[in-house]
Amino acid sequence: MTSDSLQNLPLISWRQKYLLRWKRRRLLWRSLRSRHQLACLKDQTREINAGDVLAFITLRNEITRLPWFFRHYRQLGVRHFLIVDNGSDDGSTELLLDQPDVSVWQTYSSYRGSRFGLDWLTWLQMRYGHNHWCLMVDADELLVYSQCDTRPLQDLTAWLDQQGRVGFGALMLDLYPKGPLGRDTYDPDTDPTNLLCWFDAGPYRAQRQSPMGNLWVQGGVRERMFFSTTRQRSPTLNKLPLMRWSRRYAYVNSCHSALPRHLNNAYDGPGGSAPSGVLLHTKFLPGVVEKSRSEKRRRQHFHDPNQFGAYYDGILNQPVMWTPQSVQYTGWAQLQGLGLMSDQGWVR
Repeated sequence: MTSDSLQNLPLISWRQKYLLRWKRRRLLWRSLRSRHQLACLKDQTREINAGDVLAFITLRNEITRLPWFFRHYRQLGVRHFLIVDNGSDDGSTELLLDQPDVSVWQTYSSYRGSRFGLDWLTWLQMRYGHNHWCLMVDADELLVYSQCDTRPLQDLTAWLDQQGRVGFGALMLDLYPKGPLGRDTYDPDTDPTNLLCWFDAGPYRAQRQSPMGNLWVQGGVRERMFFSTTRQRSPTLNKLPLMRWSRRYAYVNSCHSALPRHLNNAYDGPGGSAPSGVLLHTKFLPGVVEKSRSEKRRRQHFHDPNQFGAYYDGILNQPVMWTPQSVQYTGWAQLQGLGLMSDQGWVR
């Protein structure tokens, strides 16, 4: 991985600071207004206790992923899930309503028009997440970190508190099968990494962007497969999925970046020294082909959907993503050894 000045945020002018302050206020205001788009289907928030780690998710039609998603994050120590269902029609809503530790809101409003769900989730974080450690993840993302099989999130967040850290970054790592996309079968009650067990160990590149100082990591298999001639459009792979939330905070672009800008210093990318994890991205389960066909038609992803038609078409062609250079996933220790995440000594 290559990097440019990842340790410290670049200096900016007073004018830029002023504009960012107003940008954050505008984002919070539009999130506050977005609450009118949400209908509460199940409110279990009275069960939230001080110190609980909370998870905030927007989803649509994820019935295949939800069983393992809940199992994974419950084992990590998530105590409550606050979920916005964006018009699912595959049984996801009914499954969510049947969970004892889930509060559910529903909306049929535009996902793209809500900043890809950020407005809705920011409102819920303002209302319920203040002073909690909060996860912002998608249904196809499974967080792993050093010792996650034996040390719950509460241990990690307690250490982060002791270190005076308010955020924990992660690389989004795309996992893929060995054969053509969409050809296998998947049991929703099983670990998706049993099927999606390959990844690209690199190359990844990172740079800081001005004026927010947010990291921008690109590379990996999706760039290799679908954006080889348009690398600047390849997916952003850095995230800040775990934050000790304040109602003054706002994510700007998914959880790739946040305001106030000092929050973006929590992650310095693969090979960096800041404590970090990996979000195992299970996008390429067998249903990805039909889902891509649907999402291409709905045009709810990406700021300019017209630029990404070829991306969907590439998935619809059911390619083989595996190469002899692909690495078989074995666990968090492997990812740490490859420099894709760091513990910075928190387990010692």
